[in-house]
Amino acid sequence: MSQKPSLPQGTRDFGPDVVRKRNYILNTIKNVFERYGFQPLETPAMENMETLMGKYGEEGDKLIFKILNNGLDNKEKEKQIREDFEKILEGKNIKGITERALKYDLTIPFARYVAMNHAVLAFPFKRYQVQPVWRADRPQKGRYREFYQCDADVVGSNALLNEVELTLIYHEVFTALQLSGYELKINHRKILTALAELCGGADKTTDIAIAIDKLDKIGLEKVKVELSQRGLTDAAIQTIEKYLSISGNNDVIINQLETLLSNSEQGKIGIAQLKELLNNTALKSTNVQIDPTLARGLNYYTGIIYEAKAPASVKMGSIGGGGRYDDLTGLFGVPNIPGVGISFGVDRIYDVLEELNLFPENINISTQVLFFNLGENESKQSFDWMQQLRHKNIRCELYHESTKFDKQFKYAEKKNIPYIIIIGEKELNEQKCNLKKLATGEQERLGLSELLGYKF
Repeated sequence: MSQKPSLPQGTRDFGPDVVRKRNYILNTIKNVFERYGFQPLETPAMENMETLMGKYGEEGDKLIFKILNNGLDNKEKEKQIREDFEKILEGKNIKGITERALKYDLTIPFARYVAMNHAVLAFPFKRYQVQPVWRADRPQKGRYREFYQCDADVVGSNALLNEVELTLIYHEVFTALQLSGYELKINHRKILTALAELCGGADKTTDIAIAIDKLDKIGLEKVKVELSQRGLTDAAIQTIEKYLSISGNNDVIINQLETLLSNSEQGKIGIAQLKELLNNTALKSTNVQIDPTLARGLNYYTGIIYEAKAPASVKMGSIGGGGRYDDLTGLFGVPNIPGVGISFGVDRIYDVLEELNLFPENINISTQVLFFNLGENESKQSFDWMQQLRHKNIRCELYHESTKFDKQFKYAEKKNIPYIIIIGEKELNEQKCNLKKLATGEQERLGLSELLGYKF
């Protein structure tokens, strides 16, 4: 009995129409990256376990897909393997069972790459990367277990110029994709460190950031409960609640932050860098808003952080994010290489463009011209003319067999092919063809030179 085919939950097939739309998004982003001097890079789908574990906070570590080692059917080690599996189910990592994992994001593998190749790289090193990543998350709208990330990072530079350019990259990409109502939120991890200092010490920064990062998902009251569970006092939680209530335009928010964090050197540094970024004249046309509730729970961020959101009319979470990580390569024994990067959520951007009907109308036109097949001699002439059109970068195909007109017409309609060319016995003798535009029914009789000069 044959088995009904299925897909792993949280993964998808992409048919031709979807791939074309995804390529439209990816090519738009890549073109902007290239204009800003970024170079392409790829890293393996899997990494050694120690490369990934402990880099994403306790929540992130739980979502890493682990890969079983080969040779687990070894009879001599069967008892030990069973015991090791029990430990795996307890959340432990056992080298006898699993030593590798699918990558969770592109940033940590990039840091590993830089650490391994820093002696030969020209700094600042600017790279972009477009590859799938995997997370053992609960699938839902806009959240998949296998999805693509599209990152741009600069390492080897402390200059705030990098943050300015990354902000402009977000703006240029979303403008090109016609996402005019997008929001780009920014904050600074040193501001969160300053908040932690007010709440018992800088060592609370990660606990506070992880809890605040869930604000949109679980609401303020549950965030307060989590803060309490993480050991924050009632007084500290009240301070955090006051911080989370800060709102208004950028100038108002800056003033409130300066008042709340007036005694913190870390806070002053963070606020000063936000002000410097926002005062750059190149950003005047961008839609950048300080958001004190933005935390990004990942451990490695140290400076300005980003989160991009879709227009409010679309119920969708983040469509991009990133920030500065001044010593990420230090995790791999190569300290003092600062970096900053951003990421685009390609799958979510796709869903947003689809919902808002923002893809170009002709995006799914693959073949522009279909030559009808009307017999052996006619198809030879058609193939010759088709090749000459192809050399002019016109996308063409010849129907694969000589059959009824109706069947060939239906093929053209189903593939959304806008033009058909018919070369029958009469046209063959006259060295002409009939060109028909299917949308209007308009028809022209053309010779080869006229056909090669036609504006499809």
